Amino acid sequence: MKHQDIYSYVQSEMANFQVAKVPVVEKWDWNMYEHIRNTVIYKYGQFTTGKNDNKPNKNIILPLLRLRYRTEGFDLKDIELYVDDDDNNRWKSFILRKFHEFWARKHKLDTFIDKQIETDIDFGGVLLKEIPGEIKPEIVDWQRIAFCDMTDILSGVICEKHQYSIHELLEMKKNGWENVDDLIQLSEYSKITDEKANRNVRTPSKYIEVYELNGMMPSYWLGEEYEEYEEEFVRQIQVVSFYQSKEGQKKGITLFKSENKKNPYKFRTDPIHNRALGYGGVEELIEPQVWVNYGIIREKGLLDQASKLIYQTADGALTTRNKISNMENGDIIVHDGNPVVPINTTAPNLVLFERSIQDWEVHARQMSAATESLMGEQPSSGTPFKLQELITQTSMGLHNYRMGRNAEFTEEAYRDWIIPKMVQELLKGHKWIGELDKEELIEVGRQIVDNKANELAKEKILSGELVFPEDVQRFKQDALRAFFKKGNKQIFKVIKDEFKESEIQVKINIKGKQKDLAVMTDKIVRIFQTIMANPQGFIQMMQNPAMRKSFNDILEYSGLSPMDFKDLSDNMMMAPQPGAMPAGMEEMSKGQQMMQTTA
Repeated sequence: MKHQDIYSYVQSEMANFQVAKVPVVEKWDWNMYEHIRNTVIYKYGQFTTGKNDNKPNKNIILPLLRLRYRTEGFDLKDIELYVDDDDNNRWKSFILRKFHEFWARKHKLDTFIDKQIETDIDFGGVLLKEIPGEIKPEIVDWQRIAFCDMTDILSGVICEKHQYSIHELLEMKKNGWENVDDLIQLSEYSKITDEKANRNVRTPSKYIEVYELNGMMPSYWLGEEYEEYEEEFVRQIQVVSFYQSKEGQKKGITLFKSENKKNPYKFRTDPIHNRALGYGGVEELIEPQVWVNYGIIREKGLLDQASKLIYQTADGALTTRNKISNMENGDIIVHDGNPVVPINTTAPNLVLFERSIQDWEVHARQMSAATESLMGEQPSSGTPFKLQELITQTSMGLHNYRMGRNAEFTEEAYRDWIIPKMVQELLKGHKWIGELDKEELIEVGRQIVDNKANELAKEKILSGELVFPEDVQRFKQDALRAFFKKGNKQIFKVIKDEFKESEIQVKINIKGKQKDLAVMTDKIVRIFQTIMANPQGFIQMMQNPAMRKSFNDILEYSGLSPMDFKDLSDNMMMAPQPGAMPAGMEEMSKGQQMMQTTA
């Protein structure tokens, strides 16, 4: 369908997006607008027909979603960067990781990761958008989507709906937006909250609804200079808005338009044929939620009935002689001899509804792989500890699988959008305060003290003084003690262009999970078994630079840090033969002999 201009295109596509359905398979049609709406409604314990205080809603979805946030999320510490360089520059990976910890906290990347995972879990997909000048990409709120291709998001035009305040809109003039002042004058003191129902909320400030379109659109929409353009469609960005004319007609106005060579979006979902979004965490629990609410509502009706005290008697004039509705304790009623007895209002089928509700809740937990241990509940009486541990590890399998899919997508976003900006800042040179754990503190302290001891020894040798091993050892102990007194917060400094020739790679290591801990332990045990089986062979292997590099690569690619094994490899590499001098002292001794001979 050809549109005369972009304004009629936006209006018609928005209307179509809200009502049109795409066939997934026979007898199953799907609408993305409805999917987004239902996800928000059911997540927060609302009814699609509206909230009613007389109609209870037992929200079983939100607790299960929160469980998935915890078990399928990961932290900044799980994102490990390393420098793909020769063995002599392993220290660069260590510095890079420490800079990433500082830099990621500074730019709140942990919040970005949490929101990305929560959005993906809730809706069945997440849409990221690169913002020029921003460190991290933007997570597009699905409620902000005015329309898109409901079968394949990235293949068509994506239109986002923004609600800008006057201040925000004026700021956009710095980015080349036009007609901003005219639009502000024509706007109203309201905010559109429901486009389908055309509902406006009166606000104390003006809010202007703006539509941002990205994708392949007719080239002539860019202006007269593109009318004879050789390509009929061009990837572009269009920013438009609408206002009400004096005649009551809806008019369009363009704020910005430009050719856009690069697609600013990245998208992740678990695909379902012919629908843009996968099976969301809320969607998979809607059916149990509906029937749990059905049972709860019926239970309330039965409880309302059971709470009423109803009496029966054959005395027809009883209520005429006695005001029984306002009786107090101790009041006496008069009757004609016929007894006044209560009617049994107990609901005999209440247990059936309770059992049905429980069955649907169990089904919902099975859908979310939410076992008792993961929910933090006490296991059933008599459950053996080992069995409980096995059940927990098994149930984590689904969560680990989902977590891995999210990690792959985050890794891609890191590699393409985040790391280049971090490297740019690092190449300028940087100084920051980083925190070291116990092992890192010991290793860094040892390296610094060794360097200082070697410098001191060289100075003494060159000045003709004698250097004794016990003096060097005493100096090291004093220097190490002084270093430890500074605590685990140390100053890091990178010189300008120090990382210029290094190729920085990213690897997301999902660790700290129960199954992964067992795998990590197995890796370490195997390494020690290999070393202890032939320690002399390992020492000889470490003498070869190529083999030493391969050993470090094995550690790094296995998700282990070579820094943790540096003492082991260095000590074995430098292991003295019987009768040999301690490592590092032989060179100093030769230097002293040369100085004495010269003298």
